[in-house]
Amino acid sequence: MQRHRLLRSLVPAALALLLAPAASHAAAPVPAPRLLSSLPLGGAGGWDYLSFDAARRHLFVSRGDRVLVIDVDRGKQIGTLADTPGVHGIAIADDLQRGFTSNGRSASVTAFDLRTFEPVATITGTGENPDAIVYDAPSQHVLTFNGRSHSASVIDPARDAVIATIALPGKPEFAVSDGAGHIYDNIEDKSELVEIDTAANTVLHVWPLAPCESPSGLAIDVAHHRLFSVCDNRLMVVTDARDGHQVARVPIGDGPDGVVFDAAQSMIYSANGGSGTITAIHQDDADHYRVRATLATQVSARTLTLDPKLHRLYLSAARFGSARQPDGRHTIVPGSFAILTVGQP
Repeated sequence: MQRHRLLRSLVPAALALLLAPAASHAAAPVPAPRLLSSLPLGGAGGWDYLSFDAARRHLFVSRGDRVLVIDVDRGKQIGTLADTPGVHGIAIADDLQRGFTSNGRSASVTAFDLRTFEPVATITGTGENPDAIVYDAPSQHVLTFNGRSHSASVIDPARDAVIATIALPGKPEFAVSDGAGHIYDNIEDKSELVEIDTAANTVLHVWPLAPCESPSGLAIDVAHHRLFSVCDNRLMVVTDARDGHQVARVPIGDGPDGVVFDAAQSMIYSANGGSGTITAIHQDDADHYRVRATLATQVSARTLTLDPKLHRLYLSAARFGSARQPDGRHTIVPGSFAILTVGQP
């Protein structure tokens, strides 16, 4: 009997010893992302969106009148798509093996081969200053969001032609697709969010984003129907994509322009070009969010894209000079343009 009591007393202790290392290991915090590297690319011109072709692991970088193609695993530029005047964004259509650029100064779209980076068509007739550009897989259409025309142009890649124009209530900014026939877009000058039906090419809803001011970057959590709009007044607004009601507001940094959602890690990242930071926000559940960290990047790093495999962020940045251009923008230190990589060490 005493022996049995002794064994019974030893078993819990032995189990505790066996489980302690595993519990300790499970509780170890995941290292916070940080700036890992800077890939100098130099050259003249401005920049806007970046896009990541996850299938081929190629990063597309808008650069004024051209698009740079980066092999992120080799850390080097492998191509250039020329003659894209005033390029803003790049849309990836893996099922078509094509990419599409929005060329703001020429009111056109360049379609190119994702494997060779060779242009295959120039599509004219969009609205003025096509900015954001999105591929909608269900309709197999490409939409440009035209800043000066307050419209969206619908392109059929099979015909390389604009087939419809959708009137918008104001100046459009970033746009995202839910992959199920809906595209959402921030209306910058009205602080609104629109939902578009891509089968009918009509605006379904217009929702207010106040107290958000000048919403720019937009990301989506498809599984939970959540939209993340980043705003000039250092705020991120979370909207329910099903009915437009606001579910959360989260403080971010100064001068945001891009935001991404990493679904596998339930993290949202806002690129704050004015403060030279990224605000890393954890999604505790669909309606609750908290700032996990503020990551140092570089002043001017305002747009970003996500590598979902390595959970890394890529940002365009350059050093500002002391003078200003006639339009009030900062001058750029020659040769200082680079791609920053942020991730876990």
